[in-house]
Amino acid sequence: MKTQRAILLGICIWTIAILFYSISYAIPILENLDTQANIVLFVVVIPLVWFGCYLYYKKDNKTHGLKVGQILLIIAAVLDALITVPLFVIPNGGNYYSFFTSLGYWIIAFEFLLVASLYWYVCVQSKRSILKK
Repeated sequence: MKTQRAILLGICIWTIAILFYSISYAIPILENLDTQANIVLFVVVIPLVWFGCYLYYKKDNKTHGLKVGQILLIIAAVLDALITVPLFVIPNGGNYYSFFTSLGYWIIAFEFLLVASLYWYVCVQSKRSILKK
């Protein structure tokens, strides 16, 4: 497993996702801006993780997608704990507990794992099966 590559991709994915999340507050479409930002994040994570897996698997096709998804998720969680919660959540009256126990957080966490696993099954495992035949 190329751990350093997965960590760097996780940092990039988190950074771009936070940018989209933050920008979504500046463009009010829904009445509840928090819900709007979570929807934007949910939608943006899918192509970001897919593209991150594409970049990761350019040089490694042996690591299962679930492991790559776990690394990406752990990096996002660490960055959320170090940056997102202290800078954005706590000043708005939230705390670590409310952030990490919210349903939206766990849906997006599951999305990381699901997209990375799907990428592996669709783009990596299927090619390995074809090459073996």
